[in-house]
Amino acid sequence: MSEVLSKRGQGLLGPLRPAFATQGRLQEPLLPWLVPLGVAALWVIASHWHWMSEQILPAPSVVWQSALEFGSGELWSHLWISLQRLLLGLLAGIASGLLLGTWLGASRRAQAWVLPTFVALAQIPTLAWIPLFMLFFGIGEMLKLVVLIKAVIVPVALHTLVGVRDAQPKLREAAAALRLPTHLLFLRLLLPAALPAFLTGIRLALATGWTSLLAVELLASSEGIGYLMVWGRQLFMLDLVFLCILVIGLVGAFMDRGFSALERRLLYWPQPATGEQQRSAHASAWQGLLLPVALLALWQAANSFGWVDGNILTSPWEVLRSLLAGLADGSLPEALYLSLQRTLVGLLFGGGAGFALGVLLGLSQPAERLLGPSLSALRQVALFAWVPLLTAWFGLGEEAKAVFVGLAAFFPLFIATQRGIASLSPQLGEAARVLRLSLPRRLHLLVLPGAAPAIFAGLRLSLIYAWLGTIGAEYFMPSDGGIASLMLGAQQLFRMDQVMAAMVLIGLVGALLGTLGQRLESRATRWRTA
Repeated sequence: MSEVLSKRGQGLLGPLRPAFATQGRLQEPLLPWLVPLGVAALWVIASHWHWMSEQILPAPSVVWQSALEFGSGELWSHLWISLQRLLLGLLAGIASGLLLGTWLGASRRAQAWVLPTFVALAQIPTLAWIPLFMLFFGIGEMLKLVVLIKAVIVPVALHTLVGVRDAQPKLREAAAALRLPTHLLFLRLLLPAALPAFLTGIRLALATGWTSLLAVELLASSEGIGYLMVWGRQLFMLDLVFLCILVIGLVGAFMDRGFSALERRLLYWPQPATGEQQRSAHASAWQGLLLPVALLALWQAANSFGWVDGNILTSPWEVLRSLLAGLADGSLPEALYLSLQRTLVGLLFGGGAGFALGVLLGLSQPAERLLGPSLSALRQVALFAWVPLLTAWFGLGEEAKAVFVGLAAFFPLFIATQRGIASLSPQLGEAARVLRLSLPRRLHLLVLPGAAPAIFAGLRLSLIYAWLGTIGAEYFMPSDGGIASLMLGAQQLFRMDQVMAAMVLIGLVGALLGTLGQRLESRATRWRTA
């Protein structure tokens, strides 16, 4: 296997490979440690010579003293509270997502009537729901639980749906021929067939749940690891912030590694190929509209008959009036324009850096050994854990927002590009050597077209994450404009009609960006469509 990887790297990368090939094998285990050791040395030098204020860049010795001080009890008590919340939210969200996804995947009627509404609500980011959830549930433990369930149930339900719906037809035919009862059909056919997709949903739920929990603890909490970071940031104790970021990264890495081991034990049979895209039959439009109309009618009745306080749950008509008024006076388009501008800037910088590094690490095995472990470690840190540090370093202006959105857009495109190029056939490298193609020609003719499906799939995710990062940046870094800032201002004035109007726009933009990314992916990889 190592010989194949070596040949692949030599064939695709060409002239860059020999410079590393002369290194001895004894030096290879040291490559992953060069970047962390270099950063640590630079940190020590910068703190010793006071290149930056100690309030902005604390010395490693200060961070170590904080680890000894807070690690004696206070840090672990806050972390234990956060982990308890996470566990409870995961249990409730995964169980609900499994039941909902199984029902949607097994019932064509449920797919036609319920799935469109569920997907539409899922387009609204979890952060956009928090102002509404705060008014309904307060800022106590119920808020954290509801936010976690919302963040977890979406990936679990959608992936379970796909696994159950796409169970191999031949297996269904065999079950029908054997006249299996319903419980055996579920245990022996649907559950094993859906298990790979279900586990993928749980993996995503772990990441989104951990990130969402930190976000809500940063916003509204008096305990937990997120609250501890906010407390340290307010007191300019960045040593404590550094320590919390390290702990959050270690928890993320532990969850990822532990779940990977569990997945390897559970999935021991060959999986079907996933390179082909299937066209799904579309249900009638009127069936998908029945549930939204019913929910709107119930919403209007609850408001008209006073079942819910009108200050908390305003009527659909008021939301529509606020939406039209905001569009007419230009406040919503202006806020939306500023938010989209931040999304585009962050996507260009973060996504561009992710694509460039993905190409480099996908082509060069030494570069992957040098930079890959460090980038993988950074990826384990939940996105919103960087907020206190970024605000301390860059303030609350546009620079901090651009860095945060760029960070959100970086990893999806980086991971997709690297894996797409690294998985290319070694025969492409042999063809490049035979044709004596230069490195730019290899990239243009062989590497990038071959990795196009993975790259465009990563671009689609980067679009979505950049939009989510924009909403988060406007939440945690108050600004003069932006759709999330407008929503927070309306929440403070208890203008729930404006809050919900902004939520509708956020969901529509998220859906449009997802559709745009999907169209780009389908257009660039038309050969994969059956």
